Amino acid sequence: MNYCILVTNKKSTLHTMIIDNKLLSQLADKATNSVRKRANYNFHQSNDDILQRMLNMIQPYSYVQPHKHQNPDKREAFIILQGRLLVVLFQNDGTIKQATILDRDKQVYGIEIPPHCYHTIVALKNNTCVYEVKDGPYDELNDKQFAPWAPSENHTNSTVYLKQLLDRCLKD
Repeated sequence: MNYCILVTNKKSTLHTMIIDNKLLSQLADKATNSVRKRANYNFHQSNDDILQRMLNMIQPYSYVQPHKHQNPDKREAFIILQGRLLVVLFQNDGTIKQATILDRDKQVYGIEIPPHCYHTIVALKNNTCVYEVKDGPYDELNDKQFAPWAPSENHTNSTVYLKQLLDRCLKD
């Protein structure tokens, strides 16, 4: 990995992180070999950072249960680096509010999701990678409130739900 160390004082060090094809290729391999078909590469130094920044590499058919960030309220943004990503926003009852495809070739580069908004993401191409930014700090116990109307990641119906979601969002 290429990086430059900038010493700011004797107690802390900042790193300039380079996002290049080598890093994306390594992350794609991890995502492909992962049971969940996705992998993160964190740029933030700890879960306590007030700005969480990461690469999120996702393979097709990776199911991300719809969720929202509320109590504490957090914004989340995705910027497409490669591939195509479907971002679905939902009403509180599970009906689709908006479906957006992030695709550099179509000049749709990113989306910011406000707090309190149920959402999910779905890779539409192999090795889809986004730069993800979310308010911190990260606490696994309260980071996400999962949608009660959607199956959990390990539920047997998650594959069926994902296929139905894709059918609804991609029909045209």
